[in-house]
Amino acid sequence: MDAAELRATQAPIKEKYKTDPKAAFITLKAKGSIDNEGIACKVETGRALAVAGLHPATGGSGLELCSGDMLLEALVACAGVTLKSVATAIEVPLKSGHVSAEGDLDFRGTLGVDKEAPVGFAEIRLRFDVGTEAPQEKLDLLLKLTERYCVVYQTIKNGPKVSVTMKRV
Repeated sequence: MDAAELRATQAPIKEKYKTDPKAAFITLKAKGSIDNEGIACKVETGRALAVAGLHPATGGSGLELCSGDMLLEALVACAGVTLKSVATAIEVPLKSGHVSAEGDLDFRGTLGVDKEAPVGFAEIRLRFDVGTEAPQEKLDLLLKLTERYCVVYQTIKNGPKVSVTMKRV
């Protein structure tokens, strides 16, 4: 897809959202089940079931997916798609590209070993390695716009309002 095709594809969607802002608000959903044996959660991905379990650093077998890894994978996926979309839109030719994310955790917090140790990622690093002949100014713009429009990056960076409820069934 080139820049013209991308604009043509997105133009009617953007116009709809301009004339009817409420149409742009969509609720994404995820569901999981903990009815299985073991300490795991089966997550419906729309394509298959992903079974998440404890990370080996907290006593898991390593056979199930780690939700922390899944968070980083979601960041990489979103950032990669956003980078490619922005590169297409601003006409930065990419010969190759790799996206990686890594995050630092102190599992003492997760396991309750040290009440002062934080639970969750203390730091996340996102990295793009791109093969391109584009000038540095274009790469700077590409990075700036990718950060601006990547949903998962912005969600992690800005921390949305989150609520939690529990209901007896």
